[in-house]
Amino acid sequence: MIEPVVTEPIFWLVCSLLLVTVCLTAVLMAAIPALRELARASRSAERLFDTLYKELPPTLESIRLTGSEISDLTDDLSGGVESAGNVVKQVDQGLRVAQRQVKEAGVLTQSVWTGVQVAWKTLTKPSKKRKSQRPPATAQVLDSSYQPKKDNSNANPPTGAAYAVEQRLAREAEPSASELD
Repeated sequence: MIEPVVTEPIFWLVCSLLLVTVCLTAVLMAAIPALRELARASRSAERLFDTLYKELPPTLESIRLTGSEISDLTDDLSGGVESAGNVVKQVDQGLRVAQRQVKEAGVLTQSVWTGVQVAWKTLTKPSKKRKSQRPPATAQVLDSSYQPKKDNSNANPPTGAAYAVEQRLAREAEPSASELD
């Protein structure tokens, strides 16, 4: 009797080879588009690397130059800030000198004004010859106990030339013993 083919080892060998052939064909059919895409990606990567090789050194040089320019600008800015600080100090010193000069001018103006007042009073004061032509003195002047009223409205006592002028006027206002007789 004939034995069934299913038990023959050659049958299984042929079936196995046929199955391997079909599987390899299916893998190759699926691998061909993938290999094409892989080839295209490798060409793109090659172009990218060529572009990087050409463009990267000038870009790095540009970045280095930009860094040095930023450093130079920082140095210039520091110098400008320092210069501005010196200008501010000079302006401050100038303002202090101006304030001192204004104070000195105020003192000088006050002295000149006091001098003008004294000169005016001296020029407008009647001379001794004219004193005899004045009308007779009033009873207040003849009274020896009379003291002229002092104006205490000014809290600060007069100083310097103004004080000297007031003292002189007070002495002139007091009658002398020869005038009382």
